[in-house]
Amino acid sequence: MRFLILLRPCLLAAQNFDIVLRGGRVMDPESGLDAVRTVGIRGNKIASISPNQLRGKVEIDCAGLVVAPGFIDLHQHSQTPEAYRYKAMDGVTTALELETGVSPVSQWYAAREGKALINFGASSGHIPARMAVMHDSGTLFPRDAAMNRVATPEEQRLIEAAVEKGLNEGGLGMGMGITYTPTASPDEILSLFYLAAKFKRPVFVHMRAGDVVISMQEVITDAAAAGVPLHVVHMNSAATAKTPQALRIFDGVRARGLDVSTEAYPYTASMTEIASASYNGWENRAAEDFARLLWPPTGERLTRESFLRYRQQGGFVAQFGNTEEMMRMVLAHPNVMVASDGIIENGIGHPRAVGTYARVLGKYVREDRALSLMDAIRKSSLLPAQRLEVMSPQMRQKGRIKVGADADIGVFDPERVIDKATFQNAAQYSEGFRYVLVGGTFVVRDGKLQEGVAPGKGIRAR
Repeated sequence: MRFLILLRPCLLAAQNFDIVLRGGRVMDPESGLDAVRTVGIRGNKIASISPNQLRGKVEIDCAGLVVAPGFIDLHQHSQTPEAYRYKAMDGVTTALELETGVSPVSQWYAAREGKALINFGASSGHIPARMAVMHDSGTLFPRDAAMNRVATPEEQRLIEAAVEKGLNEGGLGMGMGITYTPTASPDEILSLFYLAAKFKRPVFVHMRAGDVVISMQEVITDAAAAGVPLHVVHMNSAATAKTPQALRIFDGVRARGLDVSTEAYPYTASMTEIASASYNGWENRAAEDFARLLWPPTGERLTRESFLRYRQQGGFVAQFGNTEEMMRMVLAHPNVMVASDGIIENGIGHPRAVGTYARVLGKYVREDRALSLMDAIRKSSLLPAQRLEVMSPQMRQKGRIKVGADADIGVFDPERVIDKATFQNAAQYSEGFRYVLVGGTFVVRDGKLQEGVAPGKGIRAR
């Protein structure tokens, strides 16, 4: 027996792996491993994590680099080849549209199968279902009927049927943006929570506009009554100056056993459709409020006149409404995940769509020391995987660096990683991610995107 034990390292080194990531700082947020190791990949799985030398068909020297689980973005609106390239260069291996969701679900997945650079998935969305049933003219968010009109009982029945169909087709929970459907009554919203309960799947919700305390009370009460998990999106932009109060509620309900989670993105400005319900009543605002709005295509700060013109036209507008103090507070909270709320199209959008994860690592970990490197990795990989793994077995093998896990891996330089995207020029890839693998396939190699590969798989509920 002793002879076999002594031989084991030699036997292991002689194994032939497809890819070997040699001598990097391997950081696994599940086990707490933080040590120099060599990772052997066979097919689409991690096959070995060893202190000894391994040999493979492809060997990558990772000395001085961090080897981490690929990041999982729970809140990525843009689900296009363009957006996936930006995500890959930001260390993201799975991007999910869970806030707004999609409808019909099967059609959405089918359009991406075999064509995606990274893994993808979506919830069954209340907003798109409501827009379709009520014949709203909006695209991502309502612009008219679904925003301005109360649904009839028959329309509510059809909306629920569409959402239920999406859940039956594997939607990752229910997506709900109450702030974009202000005419959806509390009864309509509660009924949808009970629908999600039939499937035992989370509700991912953008709460109503207004006082965040009242808004949180609505969705927490609905979740408790229905008995469903609740995920509140972008706590930082939902609460702004009331972030401490919102986190106090969040901590309180979790301490009493409610399954509630939340997320944040690392920017002091939000962004949404200027024609949406989020800007209802803004025509009556004080003049100085408009200066907080930035129009990304031109980089201009708005006035009342330009606001009204662009609201008629439609498009995404950035709103500066938070502080660095609030950002550091929410990102440092141990149970707040990182998610981007990413929207970018033809190079125009919010920099969070491009640089969220590099910004957390570069600014808030390295420069500001607001949280540790391991905690940032945990918030970006393991916590999102755990949020979904009860209903999606695929997620049990993501967000970890361990033998048997999917080879979704990001390798980055902790001294150089940083976001480059700005509001005036969002189309700038993050720096510092040297290698990114999705299912054992390089999508980023030597800091460059790889062409002609599409290893991304659809993530569904089962």
